[in-house]
Order: sequence, then C-alpha cells, then structure tokens
Amino acid sequence: MAEGGDAATVAHEAGNAVQETPKAEPEKAAAPAEPAPPAEPAEPTVRTIVLTGHGGYDKLSVQQKPQPKAGKGEVLVRVKAAGLNFSELMVRQGLHDRMTKPPVVLGMEAAGVIEELGEDVSGLEVGQNVICLAQTGMWREIVAVPATNVFIMPEEMSYEEGAAIPLSYLTAYFMLFDFGNLRPGKSLLVHIAAGGVGWAATQLAKTVDNVTIFGTASASKHDAIKENGVDHPIDYRTRDYAEEIKNISPKGVDVVLDPLGGADTSKGLQLLRPMGKIVTYGSANMVKGENRNLMKMAKTLWQSTSVSPVSLVKTNKAIAGFQLAHLTGEIELVRSAFQDILNMYKDGKIKPRIDSVWAFEQVAEAMQQMNERRNIGKVILSPEKEPTKPAEGDAAPTSPLKKKKPSLFRRLSKRASRSKDEGEKKDEVKQEEQEKADDNKATNGHVQQTPEDEKIEDEAAETEEKVDEAVKEEAPTEPAAQEEKKDEAPAEEPEKIEVAVENPAETDDAKAAAADVVPDDKPVENEEKADGDASQEAN
Repeated sequence: MAEGGDAATVAHEAGNAVQETPKAEPEKAAAPAEPAPPAEPAEPTVRTIVLTGHGGYDKLSVQQKPQPKAGKGEVLVRVKAAGLNFSELMVRQGLHDRMTKPPVVLGMEAAGVIEELGEDVSGLEVGQNVICLAQTGMWREIVAVPATNVFIMPEEMSYEEGAAIPLSYLTAYFMLFDFGNLRPGKSLLVHIAAGGVGWAATQLAKTVDNVTIFGTASASKHDAIKENGVDHPIDYRTRDYAEEIKNISPKGVDVVLDPLGGADTSKGLQLLRPMGKIVTYGSANMVKGENRNLMKMAKTLWQSTSVSPVSLVKTNKAIAGFQLAHLTGEIELVRSAFQDILNMYKDGKIKPRIDSVWAFEQVAEAMQQMNERRNIGKVILSPEKEPTKPAEGDAAPTSPLKKKKPSLFRRLSKRASRSKDEGEKKDEVKQEEQEKADDNKATNGHVQQTPEDEKIEDEAAETEEKVDEAVKEEAPTEPAAQEEKKDEAPAEEPEKIEVAVENPAETDDAKAAAADVVPDDKPVENEEKADGDASQEAN
C-alpha cells in the first residue's frame, strides 16, 4: 500500500506540475512574405582602353566601363576597328595640347555597326556599317557619336580600312588641296612617307596630273613607298634629304608637308621654291623613346623656326599650320572633304594600307610598333580580336631600363674565379700526363718498351713542358706572387676585396685598378643624328 500510495502521490503531483506548467502558445502562422522589389538590372559595361596617366606603356589598361547611351542627335555604334595615330603617342607622353587630364579614353576614329539611334537622328539606320569621328573616346566596344560625325561605309570597304581613313586622309586632303593648292606639274616633299598620313598624302597627290613626289623613309621601306607613288625615295638615315632633293631639283619643291618640327622645319623652308608652301602638322621630333624626353622637347623648340612676315614677303614663301582636332566647329567643311575621299575610294583612286591589327589588350604592343618606326601604313586596334602570344624572342613592351653594371667586387670575384678554374684545369692535365709517364717508367722494368710506349712517353714530356710554360705565362713567379699578396687581398678571398672596394676612402691605386678592369663606356657618336632618325619614322 505504501508503495502504491507513494506511486499515486507521485503521479498526482506530476499531474499538478503538468497543469501548472504554462502551455507553449502555438506558433502563429507566418505572414505571407511581401514580394521583394525586383532587383535592378546590372548596368551594362563595355571593355575600354583607358589612359591612367602620362608616361610609358604601363599607363594604358583595358577596363570595364559603363556602356554609353545614345543621347539626342547621337548614334550608338558597336566598334569593329579603331585607328591608332601618332597623336595618341604624344598624348600618352603628355605632349598633346588637346587632351583632358587622365584618366581618359583615347581614340579619334573607328568603324563599326549602328546598334541604336537617338532622338532626332535621320538618314541612318540600325545595322548600317559606318565610319565615326570624334575628339576622343573611340577605344571602346560601343561608342555614342554625334550623327553629324557618322558616315556610311562603302560596301566594298572593310572595317579596318574604314578605321584607317578618317584622320590620315582628311589631314592629307586639307594640307594638299586647301593649304597647298597642289596643281599639275608641281613637286612635293612628303616626310615619313610610309606612315599613315604620308601614305595618304602620296595617293591623294597622285590624283593630280604630273606631280613629282619626294618621300623620306628608311631604305627597307623604299619598295613599298615607290609602289604607292613616291618618285624619289630618300633614305634619311644615310643621306641628307635636302641635298638629295637639290641634286635632283636645284630650285627645290613647291609644297613641303612637315610633321617633324624643329630643325627640319627650317630645312623645309629653305627647300621651297618661290611661291612655295610648307604646312606643319606635328612635332614628331619631340618624341624620343617610350617616355617624355624633356631635353628633346627643349632642343626641338629651340631649333624651331621663328619667321617674320617681312622675311616671307622677301622670299615669296608661305607657312601654314594644320591640326584636324581644331576643326571641331567646321562640320560641313569636314563632311564635304570626307565625302570626296570616300568617292575617291569608290573610284579606286585611293586605298589605305593596313600595317597590323591588334587586340585591345595589346594596345601597348601596337604603340610600340609605331613608336619604334616599324609600321608601313596604318596600325589598327580591334575589340573583337583575340590577343596573340608574342613571337619567340619578342619581349613585351616595358619601360627601357638601363642595364645595371655589376659592382667592381663582383667583376673582380668573377675574374679571380675564372683564373682559378683555368689553373685547376691545367693542373689536372699536368697530373694526368705525369701519371702516364710514371706508368710507362714502371712498366719498363718488367716489359720491354715498344715504339708506341716511347711515343706516348715523348708526347707526355712535350705536353708537360707546354703546360709548364703556359702556367708560367698566366701566373707570376712564386716570389712575385708573395710580394703581391702583401699589398692586396688574394683573389680567392672576395670578402676582403669587397671591403676594400666599398670603402669610401679607397686609394688612388684602387681607383686605377678599377678603371683597368672595366673601361668607361664609349660615348654614343652622332647622337643628334640618331635622334633625327627616330623621329623621321614616326606615324
């Protein structure tokens, strides 16, 4: 009973505990979640070549930038090819006067397909192949361009040709026909005849009857420029082009197209006949190497010609200056000239030459191609081209660094090590020959020596004598060597040499020894001529 009662009591208490424990409230049904606002679609981006600062090739990078939108009076064009001009090299170095502060998107000409028309655009349709002009910003996959700067491409024209025509042919057109007033029977000097503008100027000049063309280019490009129409190619690297022209045409030429500046402008002015004209359209002589060269800039400016109107009156000559970027407000003038150029293309009178096509990611290599004067014709960038691996032996463009000379300590150590290795080799040869001779002598006591043995023994003795003489010539005698060791550290102990060399208070004898080991570099000869050579091959 007790046990049963206890059990009942426990059960009763447990029941009370259950009753006293507050019941957990049933979970309320979750309220229906409010629909999340639709995520805004990600803003579309396009691959874009950006100039991040002034300097070398490393200042160019391909970045994802927001896709432009076609505004009122604009056309959205998918770029298939874009032109590279010498002005972009100058912009990268900070030498151009028409560029905004980096970061900035470069590119002034392109060809592609219309994808969208903005408001108030007429005469163009989506899907048309077109050529575009702009102040900058064309090195993108998609660009927004004013409709007034868009031209329909001829059906037979490629995108690469479309991107190669605008700047080069418009520049040459205005210089020859507006400023130069080129007429039948006249003569013309075209600098950098293998470049984009030089190539275009030669073809356009040949549309005028009986025009004689002198063209400067390196000898390797003469066949190409002759085929394009140059009558007298001149290798400016080995010849004075002014003297060459005077030999052929003593009175000079009627028109000079000058993209060089500096001393070459003065030369061109002297080459003009009475009633002649020189048209300057660049300062390529300022560009030397990958980065801006202040000394080269100063030299070019200092050599630039300062001409007074009175002197022009006395010589009956004219000087003009041209830059297409400064014709932004003359839309009708530009459109009229470009339509003439497109008609010449359709008639087969002109045809741009494409030097090479590069992927956006290889813009540095494309610039290097032009900067090193290797191009014949136009260099093109393509957003659709896959980057190619550099050919074996070709290095990616990098800032030119001077090769650092090894320290005097390293040079002395290397020299000592080399002398030691040569001495050890001679000792080994001497030891081998001696062992052969000893073996022959030991054998003579038991076996009769054969003629072959005698020959070997004689050769061993002769070799031993030669080795001894060589060792004597290479190394000083033992007493002399000991005397030298008193004055300087031995070659086998480079640590001591390092201390002596690195000591700021080194003696005059040590300086003389260093000069004997590594002579000073010879100065570069004809530096001024080398500078001129580099600028001549600019685009």
